[in-house]
Amino acid sequence: MKKAHLPRKVCPVCERAFNWRKKWKNHWNEVKYCSKRCATRRNNIRINHQN
Repeated sequence: MKKAHLPRKVCPVCERAFNWRKKWKNHWNEVKYCSKRCATRRNNIRINHQN
């Protein structure tokens, strides 16, 4: 498959689009964040929006 045809998602934390990666092939449907950094920052953003 060519890179232009790979599935894409948008990270809810940084709002950037990210492409499918080989390491995610078995659980792509469960991937929500583009990186570990965004996965850990999700709690901080949720707390800041509540104040």
